[in-house]
Amino acid sequence: MARETSQALQPELSGKVAIVTGASRRMGKAIALRLAEAGVVVVVNAKTSAASAAEVVRTIEGRGGKGISVLADVTDPEAVRGMVEKTVGAFGRIDILVNTLAIRHHDSLAETTLASWHEVLASVLDSTFLCAQACAPHLIASKGAIVNIGGASAHFGQKHHAAVMTAKMGLIGLTRALALDLGPDVVANCLIPGRIEASEDRRSATPRYPMERIPAGRAGSLEEVAEAVIMLCNPRSRFINAQAIHISGGMLFGI
Repeated sequence: MARETSQALQPELSGKVAIVTGASRRMGKAIALRLAEAGVVVVVNAKTSAASAAEVVRTIEGRGGKGISVLADVTDPEAVRGMVEKTVGAFGRIDILVNTLAIRHHDSLAETTLASWHEVLASVLDSTFLCAQACAPHLIASKGAIVNIGGASAHFGQKHHAAVMTAKMGLIGLTRALALDLGPDVVANCLIPGRIEASEDRRSATPRYPMERIPAGRAGSLEEVAEAVIMLCNPRSRFINAQAIHISGGMLFGI
């Protein structure tokens, strides 16, 4: 019933095909489930978590949706090409790309190795670049949408977070480059969650951003982030393009 209601509200999304990277847990999982609820066929990507990715697909199918899981290291060009080929082979098109993957190391500057630095940047920037590049011909053909998931630490700062802050701020530049290079056929936006809590993630209990900094007076939910993705993927929202959009309950505001 929930899926039928969502499809009635978002008929433009029904039957479209989305790839969601890092979709086996937490935010990527919530986004994959919400897209499927709206009628989107979802490719659930994970690097090694086969069981978790398969469980997400079972949940999608149990709710009347359609999806497949694809294991692929999205920092590897060959793996990305294989994922895209499998998606197009199975469904004939790609309409939506959502990049959620991010490895986070919490090391001081002195403790950060070059290998660790590169791993974090690759997880955010290389993966987004490679997936966008491989999906581009299909997204152009379908006049599709790219949504990249940024990070509030890049805007508010977080100690021992240099690599993540750098990667997430760079993601905004990459998002705008994608909008320029792939426009007008493809729209690209960066969605930046603030303090988001989820029962399945114990780390979310750590108040990185104090509640008093949030005018809404509460933390957000994974489902609210997923709803914002739905909005940005809807063809009716195509004039929203090349933007860094905060979903933080008002934690950040300005011109």
